[in-house]
Amino acid sequence: MKLLIIPFTLAMALSACGDSAKNDVSAGIGENITLPQPVETAIPTVHVAKVVGWQGETKPEAAPGTKVVAYAKLLEHPRWLYQLPNGDVLVAESNFVMQGLEGSIKGWFAKYFLTKAGATGVSPDRITLLRDKDGDGVAETRSTFLAGLHSPFGMALIGDRFYVANADSIVSFPYSEGDMTIAAAPTKLIDLPGMPLNHHWTKNILATEDGRKLYVTVGSNSNIGENGMDIEEGRAAIWEVDIESGHHRIYASGIRNPNGLVWEPETKKLWTVVNERDEIGSDLVPDYMTSVQEGGFYGWPYSYYGQHVDTRVNPQNPELVAKAIVPDYALGPHTASLGLTTATGNQLGQAFENGMFVGQHGSWNRRPYSGYKVIFVPFKSGKPSGKPIDVLTGFIDADDNAQGRPVGVLVDKAGGLLVADDVGNTIWRVTAH
Repeated sequence: MKLLIIPFTLAMALSACGDSAKNDVSAGIGENITLPQPVETAIPTVHVAKVVGWQGETKPEAAPGTKVVAYAKLLEHPRWLYQLPNGDVLVAESNFVMQGLEGSIKGWFAKYFLTKAGATGVSPDRITLLRDKDGDGVAETRSTFLAGLHSPFGMALIGDRFYVANADSIVSFPYSEGDMTIAAAPTKLIDLPGMPLNHHWTKNILATEDGRKLYVTVGSNSNIGENGMDIEEGRAAIWEVDIESGHHRIYASGIRNPNGLVWEPETKKLWTVVNERDEIGSDLVPDYMTSVQEGGFYGWPYSYYGQHVDTRVNPQNPELVAKAIVPDYALGPHTASLGLTTATGNQLGQAFENGMFVGQHGSWNRRPYSGYKVIFVPFKSGKPSGKPIDVLTGFIDADDNAQGRPVGVLVDKAGGLLVADDVGNTIWRVTAH
């Protein structure tokens, strides 16, 4: 019993330690920002919102001129969304499986705080199909589309093949329009960096228009390479995979934890949204969204937001730092920005005509909290332009508990915005009022 009491006491002490932000989160948002100096503390800031879920008829708060309803409830850790050509919505129900830290004090702390944040448990390992037959904005029908996966996340339909990004591989299945379930065995396209540890486990995929290639997000296996760079091979990167041959190359690197991937409709450029590093203060480092340059290096682990050197990393690599690209748009420190979709086709109103929606899962390494909402970043001429607009808020309640945490975002075929709330176990749908 003592072994349990001591870590619990230390966990409570950790929750009270660390720094507090000196700047409003807005200081770390925009096209051109000035970064503060890093703050290093003996014990990092650990400020985790306890998950309580949505009680009764409570729901998030929608932007003026819009409204929100539950498109589907009683899901099990819904993380990512994809819509099939016939309008069916697919939901990857998935969770983190911690391996490589079992039996260690570090692993105990990680599990404690991840559990508090609603980020542990048995992974459902499935994709659920939701169908809104009558077009009223609520799914009446659901079925298990695919089961027996391994922490699935990204999805893509190419012709008659449906591709899934597991935590350690990309697999595909045959698909015919209208299928509500697939029983066929998977065909593996390629292995991805996975266990052991697999710190950033979510892998997303995006197909090219011609269906010949997939772009794949592969997050780092650590915060700043503290576990050694040998387990970072092929990670903190976006891969380009040739579907016919299965061959891949690193398309861009130094990207700590990329998640959302989209084609910007005006320029046709690849864009991603990225979680940056932790533990150098509540005001650092901003997460970001950026166009992805072929062969580009974005700093991790040696520098952040361009050429701001992270002195904690040993050894240093000044040659790579000199090549580090400054991202296009900062999304605020520790917001855990994960979801990304373009505004194309949405019917929320004129303010949302051109830009991108971002799902911000919410902070653990910042006091006060940041993120825990869905925002819209306006674009002009294919680039971010101006301040973001809050689209969906109210995920943190009056007692600083998390009622939900938004992840994947998707503009559906009827023009509504779907939001996967992984700890609220709900898919929300935002429409014009």
